[in-house]
Amino acid sequence: MPWAGAGGRNGGSRVADNEITVASALRILHAIHDFLPRHHAGSEIYALELGRAQSARHHVTVLCADYDPGRRHGHVTWRVHAGLPVVELVNNWVCGSFADTYRSRRIGDQIAHVLGAVQPDVIHLHNLLNLSFDLPAIARAHGIPVVATLHDYTLVCPSGGQRIHRAERHVCHVIDTARCARCFRESPFYAQMSLGTIGALTRASRLMHGVAVGISRRVPLLAARLARAAGRMRVVSVTERDIDERMASARAVFDQIDLFVAPSGSIASEFQRLGVDRSKIRVSDYGFVPLRRAGRNGRVGRLRIGYVGTLVWHKGVHLLVGAVRRLPADRYEVKVFGNPDVFPDYTADLRAQAAGLPIRFMGAFGREQTAAVYGQMDVLVVPSLWLENSPLVIHEAFMAGVPVVGARMGGIADLIRHGENGFLYDAPSASALETALRDLIDHPDRLAEFGRRLPQVKSIAVDADEWDAAYAEVLGRPIPVGAIE
Repeated sequence: MPWAGAGGRNGGSRVADNEITVASALRILHAIHDFLPRHHAGSEIYALELGRAQSARHHVTVLCADYDPGRRHGHVTWRVHAGLPVVELVNNWVCGSFADTYRSRRIGDQIAHVLGAVQPDVIHLHNLLNLSFDLPAIARAHGIPVVATLHDYTLVCPSGGQRIHRAERHVCHVIDTARCARCFRESPFYAQMSLGTIGALTRASRLMHGVAVGISRRVPLLAARLARAAGRMRVVSVTERDIDERMASARAVFDQIDLFVAPSGSIASEFQRLGVDRSKIRVSDYGFVPLRRAGRNGRVGRLRIGYVGTLVWHKGVHLLVGAVRRLPADRYEVKVFGNPDVFPDYTADLRAQAAGLPIRFMGAFGREQTAAVYGQMDVLVVPSLWLENSPLVIHEAFMAGVPVVGARMGGIADLIRHGENGFLYDAPSASALETALRDLIDHPDRLAEFGRRLPQVKSIAVDADEWDAAYAEVLGRPIPVGAIE
């Protein structure tokens, strides 16, 4: 992502004698829908690691949201995570209308107060879910430029950003607002909105709501059922017109953001098709903290198949279970790494489907265990059903020396060269995935061949340099080099 006028390690020119001081360092505000330690997915990890890399030479703060009925809607908490200041805004989805799900006045007012306190030079958006579509306009009113990393499709998909209609097992290659309205009413987000709105009606309801929070942390399966029951009460209507208005607001956001960076060509093309000006989008993959690469001399014994990620329908873990069911059980083993409590109903279904098969559910793991996790597998499977961007787990596998078998969906196909350093298969075909895995069982030397051809992964340090160039572009001035003195 080299840009003219202010370059990082990969291009451009810098003012070599210009050093960063406390006065010249930028104040960067990263804005994201939720954050660690409670939320631990790809975009949160990326925002954390980028912020940590940038903090050596800039003042970095994270603005995030959290759903926590145990605290007042709109409550702001200042905390620190891994050395980064974090401003956490409670959004309990207390909504008088569907529009409040994406531009709540209460949330917008609190964001404006945060901007006044932090006084950022630049805002780096990761996700506006749980925050507000008004954030870019608020920033513009304060003269603050805004850049954005395109992680998913939450700007145009109100049901979570994956562009899938789960109830009908449909991938939304084209956005149909009538379907969107139907999908949202069937989604966990509608249930969350209903529960949040009911909980705000009376003091007794708020007490009941607080009890539900305790249940959610101790008995997540029961909590999911309570939320669905609330969702059936239809507290707030959602119509096709509501979705059309949200899409119009999203297009206004497109105009208010100064620069978009797309980690994959796939998501860049989709957002151009959705209305983002081509001149405002740059394609540049994520940077990563280097991961120890495990030595591999070819497979011995069973094929060790791994899955790493969220246990949720659109990630397609059930397809992996269906695919291996047809393989000889003495020739493979599967380890599934992911938190079973995030979507407990789905996890329970997976366990039932996997009964009697050599499949083990390993649970979640800490970042310090990442290399050890990939050391337990010969091949990573990424069986996604949605239009993935540039999956964190594929980069982690490459750094660890593990080939990948992935669905030919979205940005997955941008990373894997079929037959050269891994296999692609047509989603959502369990039989096609089975064929790819059977090939690896029957030809164990192929894994070593793939491993020798895995691509290099960009480091987070290089990525931070490239973002300095991006910030310089939207600020219209060069960014000094070096660390804060």
